[in-house]
This record gives sequence, structure tokens and C-alpha cells, in this order.
Amino acid sequence: MAAGKISQLILAGDGCGLPWSAPDCGPAGVAMPEVTILIDDPRGSDVRALVERHLEFARSHKPAGDVHALDVAGLLDHGVTVFSYRADGDLLAVGALKRLDRRHAELKSMHTAEAARGRGIGRAMLAHLIGVARDRGFRRLSLKTGSQPAFAPARSLYASAGFTPCRPFGGYRPSHSSTFMTLSLESPGAAA
Repeated sequence: MAAGKISQLILAGDGCGLPWSAPDCGPAGVAMPEVTILIDDPRGSDVRALVERHLEFARSHKPAGDVHALDVAGLLDHGVTVFSYRADGDLLAVGALKRLDRRHAELKSMHTAEAARGRGIGRAMLAHLIGVARDRGFRRLSLKTGSQPAFAPARSLYASAGFTPCRPFGGYRPSHSSTFMTLSLESPGAAA
């Protein structure tokens, strides 16, 4: 899956961001929105606003000094690629990949707009980012998220995609308020 292409999960989906079964996300005959996941500019007004909401969420649930979410300036780093999930042009989620070294990348700034949660959008974004990381030749994808109850849905999503707890990586220090997780991209059975 090349960067800029929509993830296979969405292509196989029913427009709700879930694997195909029977359409149940709207009345029969209603056109489904055009969904895209593409590389985006974090300076765009809607992306900037969603990144700021992500930072506000992290700051409201984590101790000061233990928030490592990237702001717009951090997302502009040459080693970071930002992606947006849009339905009919409306921004519903963002996520990013940060290159740590030639074999290891970090998942950053995953955030779904509050009104769009519970529809499989985060899962679709995660599947896309895993596919892009694999296509770019990374052998490992890691992340840092909160250990507080507010982050339980994120930890559950990552675990369902095959991420497992790991030690701190990439210069992070151990923290009781953080959970570190990793996914090997080398095995053919790794989440896609």
C-alpha cells in the first residue's frame, strides 16, 4: 500500500470504515461518503485545529512534563509524515509516522474527532499507517500512549491490531503515566 492510497480495510469496507458485511451505516440507497486517507499538511487550518484538540486531550489527562504529543512544528519535522482521514472532504482523523531509524518508526498524533468516534475511523487510520510503515521498509512500529483510563480505548485499539507492551524506546524514559507498545512488521501475519 503506497502512501496516499486508501487502506485495504477501507477499500474492503462498507463506507463505515469497517470490514464489509451488510451495509448498516445508513438507509438503503443513500450514497456513502467518499473516504480518503492522504498525506496532509499540519499547517492546514482544519488539521491544525484537530492537532490542537489532540494536545488539549493529552494535557488534560497526563501530568505536566509527560506529554510527548507533537505540535504542528514537531509534525513539520522532515522525519514525520502526517496523514488525514476525510469523508467528503471533512477532516475526521489524523495520524502520523515518525522515522526513528531505517528499521523503526513511531506512531504519532493519532486522533479522531470526537463526533466521529465509534465508527471505525481510528481503526482504518491505524491500518493505513501500519501499511505505509511496512511499505516504507520499517520492521518495527512503536508508540507511546497514556496509561490513564481516558486512554483505554486507544490501548485497546492498538492491542487489537497486534501491538504488545514494550520497554521505552527512542529516548523515552519509563513513566507510570505512559504505556509503550510495539508491533513487529516482519511477520506476514502482522496486522495490516
